[in-house]
Amino acid sequence: MRHPLQHLRGNAIRALRSQGLQVDVLGEDMQSKLVEEARKACLLVNLPFVHRAASRVPFSVLKYAMTLDGKIAASSGHAAWISSKLSRNRVFELRGRSDAIIVGGNTVRRDNPRLTARHGGGHMPIRIVLSQSLDLPEEANLWDLSDVSTVVVTQRGARRGFQRYLASKGVEVVEFDILNPRDVMEYFHDRGYLSILWECGGTLAASAISSGVIHKVFAFVAPKIIGGKNAPSPVGELGMVEMSQALDLIDVCFEQIGPDMLISGFLQPIPDLTPTIPSEDETFAIDPTVAPFETSIIFFYKTWDLYGAFSNFSPHPIQMPDEDGNYVTWFSVEHYYQANKFIGVSNPLAQDCIDKIKSAKSPEEAARMGRLTQRRQPHLVRSDWESVKIDVMYRALKCKFSIYPHLNSMLLSTAGSVLVEASPHDLFWGGGRDGEGLNYLGRLLMKLRSEFLGESSAASENTCIAL
Repeated sequence: MRHPLQHLRGNAIRALRSQGLQVDVLGEDMQSKLVEEARKACLLVNLPFVHRAASRVPFSVLKYAMTLDGKIAASSGHAAWISSKLSRNRVFELRGRSDAIIVGGNTVRRDNPRLTARHGGGHMPIRIVLSQSLDLPEEANLWDLSDVSTVVVTQRGARRGFQRYLASKGVEVVEFDILNPRDVMEYFHDRGYLSILWECGGTLAASAISSGVIHKVFAFVAPKIIGGKNAPSPVGELGMVEMSQALDLIDVCFEQIGPDMLISGFLQPIPDLTPTIPSEDETFAIDPTVAPFETSIIFFYKTWDLYGAFSNFSPHPIQMPDEDGNYVTWFSVEHYYQANKFIGVSNPLAQDCIDKIKSAKSPEEAARMGRLTQRRQPHLVRSDWESVKIDVMYRALKCKFSIYPHLNSMLLSTAGSVLVEASPHDLFWGGGRDGEGLNYLGRLLMKLRSEFLGESSAASENTCIAL
């Protein structure tokens, strides 16, 4: 298959073909039912990487073992063991292929798991505990960090004393204003995690599914019946009242493992990585150097892309004037953009948010802070934000490409090309998955490029100073 990252896609194929080697790309040069199955196998092997390139959350798998009557434990909570040793060895293999394993507080309290990948032969994944109240025991196997580290994710302010206790044991504690699976997954995506294995109980599993962060399910079904009207099931309340609302799995597979049956399938389709470009006629009106119907397209998205420096997330500090005319340094364009949502609002919480965004350790962290606050505390957002946000972004981009000569040269070298921010989920700044996005970041860069190319000898008034 072709490389998931746009700027690397096709390079190896061209290099091999230039040396006289025959290279057949599955689904392009070769077409048949067997080839389609091989192409799908390639996608499955690279699925975490594909999701990393296409979305803002890691590839997540929900794994559980249940009895034939759909129970993951007896009414007493006892659950060892539902599945066979062969099935448990398969779980170790799944853990060894994952960057992290997630459980909830109930699992820690009831099962006291170790969550290691022993017998699996792979690396040791990070253990993550999601607990809103932090009602966790002081003694737990997960606090033993001799083999692998543990991260506890909780709601801000929960049990400060216990947080200090965990920190003394070396356990990392991460706080969220409101704990929900999507925000947590976006956070770990920004930390570079590719794949997550969820081994949680029914309540957290239902929340994760409802949040749209579960991509695949592995269900180990044991030929046992335990009964019990209060015995827990793998997935809690989803709010569905009719069978027509049930979620259908895609590409379902069945495999017998010892006495157990493993049923697996996808809750979401494999993403398409190739966005369609927006209208060329509209692009030509923005930048006349782009010739309709005779142009190349340059995609950029992640900072590691060939043109990743075009992203507002690239780590290039800028200096912008504040409300008093004093120049302030921002770690990236995204830091400045997110903070501007709250500038001028006469509320101490708005200023506190600005300070936190300014000190964020990465553009991703700054974006997460700004988006969360905008979504959950909209009263802190300046009233004119929707009308000024494009200008805010443009001024920051102009500063960035004015003070870094190599970035300026890179932008000018793209003259005649359409610039497309290839984010599949941001339909305002990005081009979208199917070209339905407005691509405003690409538009602003083309406008800026046109301005630079058409500048007269008289320097335009600068809005920033060199670092």
